[in-house]
Amino acid sequence: MTQYGFYFDSTRCTGCRTCEMACKDYNDLPANYAFRRVFDYEGGDWKDNGDGTFEPTSWAYHVSMACNHCAMPACVANCPQGALEKDADTGLVSRDEEKCIGCGTCVKSCPYEVPVVDTETMKSAKCDGCASRVAEGKMPICVDACPLRALEFGDIEKLRAAHPGTVDGIAPMAPPDATKPSVAILACPAAKDCGDTTGAIANPKEVENA
Repeated sequence: MTQYGFYFDSTRCTGCRTCEMACKDYNDLPANYAFRRVFDYEGGDWKDNGDGTFEPTSWAYHVSMACNHCAMPACVANCPQGALEKDADTGLVSRDEEKCIGCGTCVKSCPYEVPVVDTETMKSAKCDGCASRVAEGKMPICVDACPLRALEFGDIEKLRAAHPGTVDGIAPMAPPDATKPSVAILACPAAKDCGDTTGAIANPKEVENA
């Protein structure tokens, strides 16, 4: 099985949200949730130089994140209805609307807080990697929309080989060990490791899928 995934270049991302808006428009999503979200992560303080002067040690960067189509997806493993599954050919994780009962187990299971329960349909909803576009030989809409070309999509092992030095998680993402996310991230110089406590999400209300 080929495992498809996303490459994200955090040295290029300016936090413009074009990927997020293109995804919302393409999937006709409501205002209260998004399949792809852009996190603003920042921190820093002031350094006392000891001579009566101070200099800032502030830093900030952006993380564009959708479903990571994990190798071991917790949402698939824990759904009591079997409504979530990995495609046998692409490894993309999708959900079966007919099987879904909107229980929210997938929401609670995902360490990246990717799935949501649509309050109108009472069904779960999530990024499926634009599976229909991929089947037509196209890129996911977020990849095509990014003006800085910070996103790429394809066979995750080929992406990792094409971009040496990538990692599978940076703060504020959850540690990758439990689910093995299908991502390759080129970390910018300011990027912190997963689990970092020196920074904080600067736009929590924006990225809450609620």
